[in-house]
Amino acid sequence: MATIKEIRDRINSVNDTRKITNAMYLISSTKLRKARKMLTDTEPFFFSTQAMISRIVRHLPQGVENIFLETRLDIPEKERRKGYIIFTDDKGLAGAYNHNVLKLAEEHILNDGDNWKLFVIGEVGRFHFLSKNMAIEESFMFTSQNPTLHRARKIAAEILERYYDREVDEFYAIYTTVHGTVCETRFEKLLPLGIITDIQAEKEHKTSGVRRDEFKMEPNPSAILDNIVPNYVTGFIYGALVEAFCSVQNSRMMAMDSANKNATKMIDMLQRTYNRQRQAMITQEITEVVSGAKALKRSKEAKEKRSGSGKSAHNMIQKQ
Repeated sequence: MATIKEIRDRINSVNDTRKITNAMYLISSTKLRKARKMLTDTEPFFFSTQAMISRIVRHLPQGVENIFLETRLDIPEKERRKGYIIFTDDKGLAGAYNHNVLKLAEEHILNDGDNWKLFVIGEVGRFHFLSKNMAIEESFMFTSQNPTLHRARKIAAEILERYYDREVDEFYAIYTTVHGTVCETRFEKLLPLGIITDIQAEKEHKTSGVRRDEFKMEPNPSAILDNIVPNYVTGFIYGALVEAFCSVQNSRMMAMDSANKNATKMIDMLQRTYNRQRQAMITQEITEVVSGAKALKRSKEAKEKRSGSGKSAHNMIQKQ
């Protein structure tokens, strides 16, 4: 059984750890409020860009050729080269946040044979794939902790360059969104744009006699797509960065709150053990003092008895 000093040191250690986890909880809650504001400010631009693309594609004249109008459906599923943009964090202590993202990514990568490229955001993801000897096409360091539009443009430029050069046929994003206090790992197709594919399929099923609004495009429809789609891709990546930032702060806040509660329970348990040990030690000391006093009293009585017997014998000798 642990001594009182060991228990006291353990209580102090847990208490110091609780101070750290409580500070991390407060920091995460502050960053979460900041991230939610960033997300709220981003959504109008993202949805407006999406609506603009939808409107343009619906009114495209026949015969327009553009790389963003390609569906790549002519390439067999097993032969398509796929790029995965994986959003992880730079640090741990965020519950199952990083694990869920990496698990979902590996499930899809293992089904693609060798036709995949990894674009990893966050140090946790980079170390994970390097530890498994999985080649990383591009890693973006120090991005997940500070999502900015500039960094989103840099990631979008890398992705679009490979899409223009036809090095990758499809791009998918794996990131986490937060709804209230629940985090959800999502797998979404980024390129080719699903909204364009859906509208093109819808137009093919419509009759040729359907009347359309007059929509003038200058200088030409292809140039407009070349400008608006990269902005959409940048907005999507920035939104995913902010969503991931919200999710990791929420996950870390929940993990630290759980750690605080567990630390409080552990301190209570250790405190009770400490009190029992201390009470037992005090009781033992009192028992030893009482036993010592009784022994001293018996020794004194025995000494006095021996002394009294000696005096009686001496008096009897003198009388004789």
